[in-house]
Amino acid sequence: MKKVLITLGVVILLIVVGGVSYAYYLYHSVKSTANNIYEPVGNHTTSLSNKKPISILLMGVDERPNDRGRSDTLIYMTLNPKTNKMVMMSIPRDTRTEIAGRGTINKINAAYAYGGTEMAMNTVEKFLDVPVDYYIKMNMEGLSKLVDAVGGVTVYNNISWHDEGYYKKGYYYKKGNIELDGAKALGYVRMRHLDPRGDFGRNERQRDVIMAIVNKASSISSVSRYNNILDAIQGNVKTNLTFDEMKSIAENYRGVKNNVENYELKGQGTKINGIYYFIVGDQEKQKVHNMIMEQLGER
Repeated sequence: MKKVLITLGVVILLIVVGGVSYAYYLYHSVKSTANNIYEPVGNHTTSLSNKKPISILLMGVDERPNDRGRSDTLIYMTLNPKTNKMVMMSIPRDTRTEIAGRGTINKINAAYAYGGTEMAMNTVEKFLDVPVDYYIKMNMEGLSKLVDAVGGVTVYNNISWHDEGYYKKGYYYKKGNIELDGAKALGYVRMRHLDPRGDFGRNERQRDVIMAIVNKASSISSVSRYNNILDAIQGNVKTNLTFDEMKSIAENYRGVKNNVENYELKGQGTKINGIYYFIVGDQEKQKVHNMIMEQLGER
């Protein structure tokens, strides 16, 4: 049976750079899923014809009925097929900045609450003075379903804790390598109050789980698993990547997942009028801007 390279990958599963081999008859299911999750916004897009470096904003949101929610997770990602390198840069949700299109100062995660995906993308662009070509938005409940869809993941946990906070699931996360199903993974990536590093520790756990999903999906050979993955994606993920763009990334950018660099914005936490903010100084913003533009190269 003819095989085809298609992924919904590091980007739909964050699946796009996974480089997974699908049986031919799954092609139409993948295409249908890609079409269903496609949601363009504004002028955010670019051409992949010359295999140039691109940027993608990963957003994890907590959406509920009649409530858009806020972007709990923001990861600015660059994919450079020429250097075969991917950079994942976490932006703390409490980062204080101007909300693009409103002219007000607030936490960066408020941009999504005010103006949805487009305002969130525009705010990140304004904050770092960098382009955002594409986005992938995932409801955090969808992350749990994806972990279950790939059969669970294994990550290295830096600290141990009992989950007795908001969710009160009673899970114990030991230090060292741990196996996570969907429910445990959701608790793992949401926890921050029991971590001395706060948001920094949580952001690291989120990146680790994302890459664990990608790597696990890349090794799956079961058709039933792929059907489960597609089901998990439906209704939980939106992106402005078209099906053809996903194929292009799968074919030309998949090598970047073997060379991943993580970066966390540096700054200082403080309270202003009784509200906690994370302040990123001009020097740090310039440093990050330069780092991103170097990764994006000539465009």
